Amino acid sequence: MAEWFAQKRYGLGAGRPIAWQGWLVLGVYLAVVIGATQFANRNPWVMGSLVITATAMLLVIAAKTTRGGWRWRWGEKE
Repeated sequence: MAEWFAQKRYGLGAGRPIAWQGWLVLGVYLAVVIGATQFANRNPWVMGSLVITATAMLLVIAAKTTRGGWRWRWGEKE
């Protein structure tokens, strides 16, 4: 699979996007979260479920498309 996100130097997870696809995924995620705030006063359960679903999808996509995969890193250069 393509690499859309850089690995973090310290810790676990993905860093910043390194390809346009990663920036697109991050932009769509931010748009969904910002759009979900429109439901905050009317129905907070809808807002919460949208944010949780979007976050889970972002994490799955980032985990599958991070250069070097997700593992704990201590700052050493590879």
